[in-house]
Amino acid sequence: MRNEAEVGELLHRRGWREAFTVGQMVDNWAWLVAQVELGYEDDVNEYTNDLSCRNWLHEAWLLLDDVTVLRWTETVKALDTRFRAATLEDDGLALGWYHRIPSPELWWWRRHPKHLVGELARHLSRAGVVVSTD
Repeated sequence: MRNEAEVGELLHRRGWREAFTVGQMVDNWAWLVAQVELGYEDDVNEYTNDLSCRNWLHEAWLLLDDVTVLRWTETVKALDTRFRAATLEDDGLALGWYHRIPSPELWWWRRHPKHLVGELARHLSRAGVVVSTD
């Protein structure tokens, strides 16, 4: 198992844009969860790009030392719970119109926001998601 800096560097070498830290990606995930709760307004490409922070966390968890995992697990679990509460399961049908949906263990790709607004609402309505007008 590796420390946070080593994992950031390793994932960067594997293709991530930079050597992120767990804190940076947890902050990104927290920001996205809050935006989904409020109503994510950007387009589907930005949304799926923003979802990738959760992918990074998933990859990192498999490599990180126990101390780092223990330090961040409760925070990530709480954010995951909030994300699940603010989204609907659709087995990736909506996002699958626009992107290849990754493996089932990346469950966040198989959900879309309950509260759809802006460009994301327009894109997902084209994919068959019923968008509420209330």
